[in-house]
Amino acid sequence: MPAVDKLLLEEALQDSPQTRSLLSVFEEDAGTLTEYTNQLLQAMQRVYGAQNEMCLATQQLSKQLLAYEKQHFALGKGDEEVISTLHYFSKVVDELNILHSELAKQLADTMVLPIIQFREKDLTEVSTLKDLFGLASNEHDVSMAKYSRLPKRKENEKLKAEVAKEVANARRKQHLSSLQYYCALNALQYRKRVAMMEPMLGYTRGQINFFKKGAEMFSKRMDSFLSSVSDMVQSIQGELDAEAEKMRVSQQDLIAVNESVYTPDSDVTSPAINRNLIQKAGYLNLRNKTGLVTTTWERLYFFTQGGNLMCQPRGAVAGGLIQDLDNCSVMAVDCEDRRYCFQITTPTGKAGITLQAESKKEYEEWICAINNISRQIYLTDNPEAAAIKLNQTALQAVTPITSFGKKHELHHSGQNVKNMENDKIISSESAGIQDSTQLIAPGTPIQFDIVLPATEFLDQNRGGRRANPFGETEDSSKDEEEDSLLQQMFVVRFLGSMAVQSDATSEVIYEAMRQVLAARAIHNIFRMTESHLMVTSKNLRLIDPQTQVTRTSFELATVTQFAAHQDNRRLIGFVVHLSETLGEESMSAYIFESNTEGEKICYAISLGKEIIEAQKDPEALAQLMKSVPLTNDGKFMLLNDQSEEDGTIHEEGEESEA
Repeated sequence: MPAVDKLLLEEALQDSPQTRSLLSVFEEDAGTLTEYTNQLLQAMQRVYGAQNEMCLATQQLSKQLLAYEKQHFALGKGDEEVISTLHYFSKVVDELNILHSELAKQLADTMVLPIIQFREKDLTEVSTLKDLFGLASNEHDVSMAKYSRLPKRKENEKLKAEVAKEVANARRKQHLSSLQYYCALNALQYRKRVAMMEPMLGYTRGQINFFKKGAEMFSKRMDSFLSSVSDMVQSIQGELDAEAEKMRVSQQDLIAVNESVYTPDSDVTSPAINRNLIQKAGYLNLRNKTGLVTTTWERLYFFTQGGNLMCQPRGAVAGGLIQDLDNCSVMAVDCEDRRYCFQITTPTGKAGITLQAESKKEYEEWICAINNISRQIYLTDNPEAAAIKLNQTALQAVTPITSFGKKHELHHSGQNVKNMENDKIISSESAGIQDSTQLIAPGTPIQFDIVLPATEFLDQNRGGRRANPFGETEDSSKDEEEDSLLQQMFVVRFLGSMAVQSDATSEVIYEAMRQVLAARAIHNIFRMTESHLMVTSKNLRLIDPQTQVTRTSFELATVTQFAAHQDNRRLIGFVVHLSETLGEESMSAYIFESNTEGEKICYAISLGKEIIEAQKDPEALAQLMKSVPLTNDGKFMLLNDQSEEDGTIHEEGEESEA
């Protein structure tokens, strides 16, 4: 240890300038030490505060580790191992917290307290003695100045003695204060070295003691535990790395797809449509009526569940029932100049909800899926196979064609139907039982638009006599009505017609019904034009409800077979013999949906044919007229006592949706 500089006590009384100069050096050193001690104390207090905070933090950490078990994680499956591990870690943290508390107490006693005592005792003492030394020096200077001004006269001896005594007291006081001050400054040179090292000695010993106790407490029993936890963490990290790589590859594959997946309705011409769906999910726009004439559209997520259509708004936990699809019907609709709209109708015929898809593919798949679900295919043992079989059977059995005129053109010209742009003709093969091939030839096309819109008749006959493309006129039809003994009107919707090979049995009508309905479902043909079917004793006439123009007419004698569906009593069909231009004859089956029971129409046709036969024998005709009630004027026969309720037209010319 090098020698310590010190003030000479022997020179304190003389108080020479050299001594004062050396004193100023000691005073500067003491001031620097005081400033440094304050900064060091702040640093040590910060360490002590951090250690106290460490105690509180570890205590809070232990509580949080135990609280993990009480958290209701939505994806908390498989966390039992994590919970048990955290419980063990909580015990470890509690034990460490005890050690941290002991360390904090030791730091307070061995590090912070010594430096505080040094500052309050030694540095404060030096500062106090400096003030006393300064006062004593000032008093000595004042007394010496007074003594120096004494006169030379002898009569002032008494005054001289008093002043000399005052100087002696001041000098003694200064000497005493300087000795104390010098001693304190000399001692400070030793005490500062102790004061700097003692706190750090306590700090280091406290930390070593902390680590020793921690090692003794955990080293043996923690090694295996920490090893197992480390292995578990590495295993999880390995799984994460593998999953991250898998997700990266999957992300690249998903990003590398064609831009069409981002563009709605990217393939309008020939979208790949799955018609065998029994489940469907996706976003649709739901039409909500907000007033008498105002509506809003809301984009919601829809999905099917069994026989129900569910709706789930974004952010909702679960979906809610919006429509029961069993025995419902779905139809395409024109709504507010929007594309891809369709409407679901309840089994009672009440209009349900109106929805809008974002693309043609989604639009057609939703319609097909709802059609499949409405037939309760999902209740079968193998719904997917049932849907595929149903649609394949229907597809093999149908060939839709959209124009009645082009159907005749096809028969006469024999040209390849695949080159006809405006026709929807699809070759069909036999898919029914063996007898169906004898009733309807394989590959027979189906016609869906026997009638033309009423506006076309208005354009064709504007300014002149009305005539329709089938050669019937309004005037001639009225003449026939006047001469007919039977007149009964029914509201019907034309579903389709197709050529048949036999009219010997009503089975040909049932087979035609099956193929026509299947074709409409497969090709998403849902529109039907409403007409009035007039049954007279001479013919069957389809009349436009808006213009009262006869759209087409069939002689009653050419109707060789007619029947109503056995299950769906609103379906009616009949077979007609048609004369071709080359003198050949053909047979066609016409299928309709009626507002009333099909049996009533069949009864009217049967009665009309009986009248035709009875007109050959006047007595038989008279007998027949007696058995059937007449109108009030005795001219027309009535089939019912009351007016045909279902035949009453409330909105003429209105198109219905299948």
